[in-house]
Amino acid sequence: MFKIENTRKQNDVHLHTGSVRIGTLKTGENVQAIVDETKRRATERNHSATHLLHAALRQILGEHVLQKGSLVTSGRLRFDFSHSDPVSAEQLNKIENLVNSQILANLPVETKIMSMKQAQESGAMALFGEKYDDEVRVLSMGEFSIELCGGTHVHRTGDIGLFKIVSETGTASGIRRIEAQTGEGALAYIGETEKNLSRIASLLKATPENVEHKIEQLLQRNRQQEKDLQALKGKLASQSGSDLTENAIDINGIKVVAAKLEDADVNTLRETMDQLKSKLGTAAIVLASVENEKVKLVAGVTKDATDKIQAGKLISFVAQQVDGKGGGRPDMAQAGGNDPSNLTVALDSVYDWVKQESDQN
Repeated sequence: MFKIENTRKQNDVHLHTGSVRIGTLKTGENVQAIVDETKRRATERNHSATHLLHAALRQILGEHVLQKGSLVTSGRLRFDFSHSDPVSAEQLNKIENLVNSQILANLPVETKIMSMKQAQESGAMALFGEKYDDEVRVLSMGEFSIELCGGTHVHRTGDIGLFKIVSETGTASGIRRIEAQTGEGALAYIGETEKNLSRIASLLKATPENVEHKIEQLLQRNRQQEKDLQALKGKLASQSGSDLTENAIDINGIKVVAAKLEDADVNTLRETMDQLKSKLGTAAIVLASVENEKVKLVAGVTKDATDKIQAGKLISFVAQQVDGKGGGRPDMAQAGGNDPSNLTVALDSVYDWVKQESDQN
C-alpha cells in the first residue's frame, strides 16, 4: 500500500509522491489507484462552492472582483479576491444567501473541452497571469458561473448541500479573504454556534431569542455604572484636593505639592490637579498613581508661575527617575513610567528642583 501525500504535474505527466505503508514497490509494477471517496466528495463540495462564491462576489460587490488565490481541502475553503474595503455584514449575508440560492436551484455542473478562443467567446472567466493550453476545460454551473477549471467538482450544485461563511479578513492592500464551509462542515459549524449561543443565553438567564436584548441591557447598565464611577472619582478628586492643600510647601512664593494618589486614573489626577490650582493660587503640582505596575504622572503650573517653572520640564525631571518620559505645555504636562519602586524618591525630589529653578529665574 502506497499512501499518496502530494501530486504535481511535470510537463504532461502527473507525479504522485508519498510513502510505502505496506509491502514493497518495484519499477514496472501495475498499481490500482483508490480515492478516499469521503474526502473527495467533501473536496468537490468546497471546490464547487468557490466558483459560486466568485460569481456571487462579482454580483454583490462589483465586476472588479477577481480571484487572487484559493485553498480547497476536504475540511474548508479559502478564497482571496481583489476588493479595497472590508465586506460588511450585510454584504456577506447577501453573498451567502445568493450562493445558497444557487445550491437550492440544483443547477447542472457541466464541463466541456474547447479552444481558448471558444472559451473566451462563451464568457468563461480565466485567472489573470495563468498559462493555459490551446484547449481548455470550461466548467459551467447553469448560467450563474462559467470559468476555466481543471479540478474535481460536484455533478449538480445541490450536492454542495449548504454554504456558510466563517470569516472575512484582509490579507494585503486591496486583497480580502473569505473562509467558508459546506455540507457537513457547515452544519457542524452552525450547530457549534447554536451551542455557544445557548450557553451565553444560559449565563444571562435569557433565551437565544432575547439574548441580544439582554446584552444591550447589560451594556447600557455598564455605561451608566461607568458614568457613576467617574462621578465618584470626581468627588474623591475634590476631597483629595482639599486634603493636599494643607500639605503644600511654599517655595519662593510658589505653593508646591507632589503626591501619590491611590487608585486614580489620569482623568482623576487631572481633576485633582485643577482643584489644587484653583485653591492654592500660585502653584506647581505633580500628582502620580500606579496601575498594573505602570506609573501615571501629571504636572500643572499656574500661569502666573510659568515664567519660573515649566510643567513640561518638571514632568520630564520626575519621569526620568521612574524610567519614563513625557511632556506638554508650560502649564500642563503628562508622563508615564515603568519603575514604580522609585516613585516616592522622585516625588520627594520635586521640592528641591522647584527651589533650584525658581532661584535661577
